[in-house]
Amino acid sequence: MLNWAERRQLVKIANLYYIDGWTQQEIAKKIGISRPVISKLLQRAKDEGVVEVYIKDESQHTVELEKQLENRFGLREVVVVPTLGLTSEMTRKAIGQAAAHYLSQTLDRSVQKFGISWGHTLAQVVKEYPFERRENINIVPLFGGMGIKKVEIHANQLAYELAKKMNGTCSYLYAPAILETVELKERLAATEDISLILEEGKNVDVALIGMGSPYKNSTLKEIGYLKEEDIQKLRKAGAVGDIGSRFFDQDGTPIEGNLNERIIGISLQQLREIPHVICVVEGTYKAESLEAALKGKYLHTLIVDEQTALALLR
Repeated sequence: MLNWAERRQLVKIANLYYIDGWTQQEIAKKIGISRPVISKLLQRAKDEGVVEVYIKDESQHTVELEKQLENRFGLREVVVVPTLGLTSEMTRKAIGQAAAHYLSQTLDRSVQKFGISWGHTLAQVVKEYPFERRENINIVPLFGGMGIKKVEIHANQLAYELAKKMNGTCSYLYAPAILETVELKERLAATEDISLILEEGKNVDVALIGMGSPYKNSTLKEIGYLKEEDIQKLRKAGAVGDIGSRFFDQDGTPIEGNLNERIIGISLQQLREIPHVICVVEGTYKAESLEAALKGKYLHTLIVDEQTALALLR
């Protein structure tokens, strides 16, 4: 039987190798032992049950959750990622890996127009996506997002990075996500370059989106798009979540008002008409937002962490 120190060492090495993606040589250098010893320790981690590539009980549990969610919400497919005991950072990485694998394996080669939203979770998906050859695909940003803050999670940047991974092309939506006034938004949306990309966005074959909450860990607030007065107005209007800055209430109905009218990007109605919408979500605080989006019939496929799946079913 392993003692505490031996088990701790196996867990540490396994985390570096399987979660953080370190090579055996890199781990050997960090730990101070030879690479062959690292290889033996990784094998021992499997033998001792510290690492199981496919954990039978957990797989059965998550598959059951997937079936329940598919049946309850009429979804085409659900992928529940086992994340029990993982830190927030590890959970996001696991979700990113699962979503990247799902996309790579299931995205039909005939797809030519692929839309993408923005956010930290989708940035992780793009980061984990493998390099491949899909020369006939064009990645289209579905929402605006110019600015100097958090550029790495903007739709334009994610479209560019994913296009590189797929060896395809991308379009650019040169506009902020939210404009100062409705008049400015309308003038900007009417310009030839932006109206062309918005038209492309509503006609994509597949869309990859994330989910947001205006009240907790809001990226829109972090970037500076949402002010406190906006948040109070959203609360008063009954907003529970957003997709690409488009806010909706607990029934999935778009929030009417000044804020939604100042957004550059496809509308929720246009999103609903896209043939296949894949949503990637992590974080139990988004469960209410996700439930509302499912009521609104915006999603076809859901990739979600285990804890959020459980919260959704409750």
